[in-house]
Amino acid sequence: MIFFVAIIALPLLNILALSFNDATDAIKGGIYFWPRQFSLESYYTVFEDPAIYKAAVVSIAKTLIGVVTHTLLTAIVAYGMSKKFLIGRSIYMKMGIIAMFVNGGMIPTFLVFKAMGLLNNFWVYILPVLFSFYDMVIMMNFFRNLPSSLEESAEVDGANPFTIFFKIILPLSLPVLATIALFHGVYQWNDYMTANIYVDNRELYPLQMLLYRIVSENLSPAVATGTNVVRKTTSQSLQLATMVVTTVPVVIIYPFLQKYFIHGMTLGSVKE
Repeated sequence: MIFFVAIIALPLLNILALSFNDATDAIKGGIYFWPRQFSLESYYTVFEDPAIYKAAVVSIAKTLIGVVTHTLLTAIVAYGMSKKFLIGRSIYMKMGIIAMFVNGGMIPTFLVFKAMGLLNNFWVYILPVLFSFYDMVIMMNFFRNLPSSLEESAEVDGANPFTIFFKIILPLSLPVLATIALFHGVYQWNDYMTANIYVDNRELYPLQMLLYRIVSENLSPAVATGTNVVRKTTSQSLQLATMVVTTVPVVIIYPFLQKYFIHGMTLGSVKE
């Protein structure tokens, strides 16, 4: 465990040390886990660029909207699929399993998105990933473990399926909901391929797409987004500072959801 932690943590510490070091001094090398000449110039430069804030708004919006809609829709489908009396349930399961392993490919998907008007559209981040069969299986098995007597008692009192789902099932399902929300939230925050393939409008770039352009093309944030902010630091220092800025939100949020994440994965595991 110490070995695996080391191979993950040491590169991250090196990135932090270089990003907080004076950019000119960092060129000399020899910096590993602690900055030699502490400096916040790279972070000042990154936050002076208005493109960072535009990209942050896009990332936050698509993450929040995506998490809420994806988790709710997946939970609704999973609740129905958890009922053995659902007509055609076995057919739906077979269709979902096939779809997990087989897809139309990039070009057909691109043509479908184009026909739907999703190119250079914010909703290209949301609509194609509204539902996940894998996440549905986790939720479905969690719902199966809830006592059926709760639903039967509510039905006797006159509650309809929607009331039972929203007022009884969802409040009891916080662990699995938090698990799926974390899964999808991390995906939405880290996703850059969707923007890379389907979005040309720089106003719709999320943070990760901005970071991708900065790193892959060795650009400063200003050049990557077409802005004209004057730069006083090296390209490498700006890349590292941008990496840290785009990673921090997930690192901060994860500890608050960790207990729900672990509990949800345990209870939502596949059982017969």
